[in-house]
Amino acid sequence: MSSSIMKSLVIGASSEIGKQLVNRLCSDQCIDRVYAVSRRPVEAILSKKVSWIVCDYKELDIAKAVQVLKDEPGDFIRVFICNGILHEGDNIFPEKRLEDIDLSSVEEVFKVNTFTPLIWLKHLLEPLRSHQLCTLTLFSARVGSISDNKLGGWYSYRASKAALNMLIKTASIEYARRAKNVQLVAFHPGTTDTALSRPFKKNVPPEKLFSAEFVAAQLLSILDNIKKVGDALYIDWQANEIQW
Repeated sequence: MSSSIMKSLVIGASSEIGKQLVNRLCSDQCIDRVYAVSRRPVEAILSKKVSWIVCDYKELDIAKAVQVLKDEPGDFIRVFICNGILHEGDNIFPEKRLEDIDLSSVEEVFKVNTFTPLIWLKHLLEPLRSHQLCTLTLFSARVGSISDNKLGGWYSYRASKAALNMLIKTASIEYARRAKNVQLVAFHPGTTDTALSRPFKKNVPPEKLFSAEFVAAQLLSILDNIKKVGDALYIDWQANEIQW
């Protein structure tokens, strides 16, 4: 018989939205334990509910982290994969034209935005098998929508998120057979005032620039209203569906 302990998992928990999710999950009386995965613990989060798991996001380390989770009692009801990259230093940035493309930068963007979440999907399948409804949310982006692409540019970021969307859609079909109570969600948070989007916020109207705290609250509210398991959802911060 399954334990009554309810658990949540935040991967990429040191990101600004990740930290807000951890804080809010800690204050949720329905959740007994919060597992936070990052390259290093966030010392500012001191709740006794939180267990930090240090992970470098290589597959061997991901497998070790998941083994720790499997050994803990209880059922997961909320899982978040927050990994993402848009720019880094002088080498990785959104390409405005084909001449900007550098293959090593493209590979790094795909590794973070696409391949790392895929490896988590691979290893989480077994520990998420449960009679409890579990939402598994991966941070995507509206620019990953092929049908919504009207402006072009941002080759690496667009393509890596489009590929992530395909992997989420494909994994949801297998999860439906093997972990029937898991609902996969591709989530577009909107333009959030975080390190990822900060260099590009000057042209964003103030009412369209969201705080990490607001995005975390919106996401958790949306997930609380998901009652059924079905095909993967691709939604934005207002719970509006996005065309794949």
